[in-house]
Amino acid sequence: MKKFQTVDPRASFPEMERETLAYWEKNKIFKKSLEKKSPKGDFVFYEGPPTANGRPGIHHVLARAFKDVIPRYKTMCGYYVSRKAGWDTHGLPVELEVEKKLGISGKPEIESLKKTPEESIKYFNKLCRESVWEYKTDWEEMTRRMGFWIDLDDPYITYTNEYIESVWWVLSEAWKKGLVYKGHKVVPYCPRCGTTLSSHEVAQGYKNIEEKSVYVEFTLNPGQKIGNTDITNKTHFLVWTTTPWTLPGNVALAVGKDNKYVLAKGGRTTEDFILAKSRVEAVFKGEGGDIISEFTGDKLLGLAYEPLYTFLPTNKNSFKVIAGDFVSDTDGTGIVHIAPAFGVDDYNIGVENDLPVLMTLDKEGKFLPEIGEWVGKGAKESNQSIIKDLEKRNLLFKTEMYTHDYPFCWRCDTALLYYAKDSWFIAMSKLQKELKEGNEKITWVPDHIKEGRFGEWLEGVKDWAISRDRYWGTPAPFWICQNGEMKNKKGKVRSCGNTICIGSIKELKKRAENFDVVYG
Repeated sequence: MKKFQTVDPRASFPEMERETLAYWEKNKIFKKSLEKKSPKGDFVFYEGPPTANGRPGIHHVLARAFKDVIPRYKTMCGYYVSRKAGWDTHGLPVELEVEKKLGISGKPEIESLKKTPEESIKYFNKLCRESVWEYKTDWEEMTRRMGFWIDLDDPYITYTNEYIESVWWVLSEAWKKGLVYKGHKVVPYCPRCGTTLSSHEVAQGYKNIEEKSVYVEFTLNPGQKIGNTDITNKTHFLVWTTTPWTLPGNVALAVGKDNKYVLAKGGRTTEDFILAKSRVEAVFKGEGGDIISEFTGDKLLGLAYEPLYTFLPTNKNSFKVIAGDFVSDTDGTGIVHIAPAFGVDDYNIGVENDLPVLMTLDKEGKFLPEIGEWVGKGAKESNQSIIKDLEKRNLLFKTEMYTHDYPFCWRCDTALLYYAKDSWFIAMSKLQKELKEGNEKITWVPDHIKEGRFGEWLEGVKDWAISRDRYWGTPAPFWICQNGEMKNKKGKVRSCGNTICIGSIKELKKRAENFDVVYG
C-alpha cells in the first residue's frame, strides 16, 4: 500500500506559505519560468491593470488568483507566458480622490486652483500623477503574498508617453480603415462630476422619487385639417412629461401611427384637445373629455404646432408631428414631446427626421445664456419655474405628482441627466460580422456565455463612444483644421477644415513644425 506523507495538525498554513514564497524568491523560480524554452510558442497574457490610488481588498485577491491560474497552467504545458504587470493610472476615480483631498468639488473649482485655468489643470494633473502611486507598495505586497506570478519590475503604465502613443497608433489604424467618426451620443451624465457613467454605474444609483409631472398644451397652427375636421387656434395636442426642464429643447411631437386618437372637449374650458383614446378617462377624470372625432395616429403626421419656446435656431422640419414606434397609449396622453438633446429615443428619432439638436444646457447642467430667465440655473431646479411660466401663458393643463425610479450618480448623489454629448466613436457596428466570427473561436467558461450574455451583446453591438470630458486621461489624437486663416512661419495660409488623426509623437512634431500655433 502506498504511504502518504502526513501534515502536522499543529502546522501553521500561513507560515508554510511564507516558506514557499521564500523558496521561490531565493531560487528565482518565476524568473526561471520566463527563461525556459517554449516548444509550443507564446501564450499571450495581458493583465487588466489595477489602479493603485486605492487600497486592495479581498475581492482583488480572488480576481488575481484567477489571473494566476491559467498562465501557470499554460507555462506547465510548454508555452511561454511573459505575464507583464500593468498600472491603470488614468481616469475619473483618480480625479475624485484628489478632489476629496483638496476639499473641492467639480471642474470649475479645479480650474480655479491657480491664477489661470491652464496653470490649475497642470497643477491638478501633477497631484493626480502622484496620487496613483499612494498605495503601490500595498498592491505589490498583496501580489507577492498571495503568490501571483507577474512581472512587477517592468510594468506598463497608462500615463507614460509610450503607452499613450500606443493608444494613438491603435486609433490612427482604425481611422485609416474608416472606423472612427465624430457624432452625438445621449449618455447618462453627472453635471457635478462632469462625466458620463456606464450602464453598470447607473444601475448602482437608482432611487424611488416623487416628482411633479405636467400636462402641457401644444397649440396647433390654424388652417390645417384632421380628415374633414378644421383646426382652430383653440385646438391643442395634450402632452405629458415628467421632465419640464427639457421643454425648451422641444422640436417635435411623436405619436404611434396605428394608435387610436381622439379630438375631445376640454370640459372646464372651451379648448379642444388631441390625445390617445385609451387615456381620455385617466386624464380628464370625468371633467370633460367628450369625444368629437376619432382617428388613427397616421392622420396626425405632418401637422404643425406653435413652438413653446424659440430660444435657439431650428430648421424647416421642426415643430411637426412625427411617428415613433416607442410611443405607447398606456400612460401619459399617448403623445410624446421630442427633445433630441435629452433622450436616446428622442435623439434617434431626431436623426431619422432630420431634426435639430437643441442643447439648452452647459456641461454643468445649467441653462445657457440664450435660454431666457433660466440662464445659469440647474435643469431640475428650474422645473417649478418652467411650470409657472407655462401656467402664466395658459399652456398648462394640469400637474400631477408622479412616483418613479430615477438614476443618481453613485459617487456624489447628483441626479443624472440624459444628455447628447459630442463624442468620437469607433464604429463597432461595422465589425459585427468579424466579432461574431471571433466569438465562435473562443472557449467560454461557462460555455453558455458564448450564445448568451456575450452573444446577445454582439447581436445588438453599438458603436463605442471613446471621448471623456475630463483632465487626467489620454488626450484624443484628433486635430481639426479650423476654418479661416492661420499663421505659419511663411505668413498667413487658408485653413481647410479637415480632420486628421495623429498616430505618433513623431508625426505630431513633424506636422507642428510649420506653424507657430497648432489648432486642435
